[in-house]
Amino acid sequence: MTAPDDDLTGKTIVLTGASSGLGRAAAIELAARGAEVAVVGRNPERTKAIAEAIGGSAFLADFDHLDQVRTLADDLLARYDRIDVLANNAGGLVSRRAITVDGFERTFQSNHLAPFLLTNLLLPLLVSTGGRVISTASGANLMGRLDLDDLNWEKRAWFGGWQAYGTTKLETILFIEELARRTGIAAYSFHPGFVATSFGADAAPLKIANFISAGRLGLRPEQGAAPLVYLASADPVKATNGAYFDRMKANGATNRQADQPGLASALWERSVELVGLAGKLAA
Repeated sequence: MTAPDDDLTGKTIVLTGASSGLGRAAAIELAARGAEVAVVGRNPERTKAIAEAIGGSAFLADFDHLDQVRTLADDLLARYDRIDVLANNAGGLVSRRAITVDGFERTFQSNHLAPFLLTNLLLPLLVSTGGRVISTASGANLMGRLDLDDLNWEKRAWFGGWQAYGTTKLETILFIEELARRTGIAAYSFHPGFVATSFGADAAPLKIANFISAGRLGLRPEQGAAPLVYLASADPVKATNGAYFDRMKANGATNRQADQPGLASALWERSVELVGLAGKLAA
């Protein structure tokens, strides 16, 4: 997978959700290309193990707690004088609706609010060092339905969390589009493909599919990590800033709400209020 023209020596990459699955695979490959990788995870043992294995640094944060996201940002800013890439890869799907200590539905917080907050807290350093932002979205954005008056999914049926998950991935695409528009920073989102990891392992549809396929469902983590590695390494990325990639192909299929005028901006403004950044941002 490594190519001579993708040398990342001297680059600092912050990778969330890096202790397992495609995040772990991406961390290994990025380090192999010479990058200094900040391995961010919520499991202490796994996060420390992968950081030690690749010669990176371990940082702990549970995105169900926004205070831990703020502490993570402080720790990263104290440790690094440059960040070349922030890869927002942490997140997941929960089969039963639950509320975090911050008062938000878990999927919405971990998949959207937490990376939104982290990105904005690190943005001054990213901008000053010419960095870029990459966020893991999903083809599941097509099943999403964003309702700014029901971000916590209180008024709609849960159905195992799949539409809520798809909605947060639509939010990821909108966030990256708006981040690029407001700041000019290089920013991209991507669908990794269906990857055979522990993601959504408690969801009934995946249990059935994995049983039928004898555990052979989906891409290997290394394959799923390929778009993330490409977007972190390519110079330049051959796509319009803010683009959504379906694996390695720019301008993947998106929910029609992704083109709704003003929606990305409205989501941004609402998110600023929810994470307590009102009056603190330039963009």
